[in-house]
Amino acid sequence: MAEFEDIGPDKARPRKSPEAFRTISEVASDLDVPQHVLRFWESRFNQIKPLKRGGGRRYYRPEDVMLLRGIRRLLYEDGLTIKGVQKVLKERGVRSVIDAAKGVPEDGAGLSAVVHDGASEARADSQEDLKRQLRRLVGDLEKVSRTLRG
Repeated sequence: MAEFEDIGPDKARPRKSPEAFRTISEVASDLDVPQHVLRFWESRFNQIKPLKRGGGRRYYRPEDVMLLRGIRRLLYEDGLTIKGVQKVLKERGVRSVIDAAKGVPEDGAGLSAVVHDGASEARADSQEDLKRQLRRLVGDLEKVSRTLRG
């Protein structure tokens, strides 16, 4: 007898095997994010490579779904920015993000160290940018003030 998955009021579909490919709507529902967010993530993380069939339909492999789950966790639960997640992927690789999604502890300093270091660096960079912009603005305002007085 087949198992069924509840997909809404009075609806059910046969439960897929863990190795089955998933559509974008299934992945979006599973991760509780809108479909356009998954498409956006594809544009920002080149490690996400769903198969595309006729008409542009996307089919996600189980590994893609696990990677997306890890990205979602880093963005929504750990509070990283897109840039921060890109840094984690670059420095630690896809496997570490997938393992994070599974709850597998990382060796050594762990993913959280990269996460916090990346967030600190990003904050420091943005603070310096903000200071530069404010200095420029103050200079511009001083010029306007001198012009108005004289």
